[in-house]
Amino acid sequence: MDMPLDRIERETMLLGRYMHLLTPREEWRLDRSAYILLSRIEVEGPMSISQLSDAFGLDASTLNRQTAAMLRAGVVERIPDPDGGIARKFAITDEGVRRLDGDRSRNVAGLAKVMADWTPEEAEQLAVSLSRLNLSIERLDGRPWPRD
Repeated sequence: MDMPLDRIERETMLLGRYMHLLTPREEWRLDRSAYILLSRIEVEGPMSISQLSDAFGLDASTLNRQTAAMLRAGVVERIPDPDGGIARKFAITDEGVRRLDGDRSRNVAGLAKVMADWTPEEAEQLAVSLSRLNLSIERLDGRPWPRD
């Protein structure tokens, strides 16, 4: 008999795989790392490599590669620190907002198709449970995602 934690592990693994299937790859405008980094910058405002490293637990060389690709794609720009610090920060561009919003809308539309036969209460229950799972992970990891 599967224990709940075994089932949760399997289902979260499958969810990670299936999320990519909701929207055909050719329709994506951002790769996964850009989508996540832009989502964070959108919530927090301009961020330096050091701040991104702290937020995601990634080393500077990885973030330098990812942000260089994002600069080339025109989805971020380097700006002086608005608070007067020495480090330059990455800010989301209008093109970055457009692509992020487009990808997010396609993801939501894909979820709407999958959950078309769910009641609003069932959808709300899943949203609450996923939020609780993520908050518990963030508590243990020490790197919370900013929420309203």
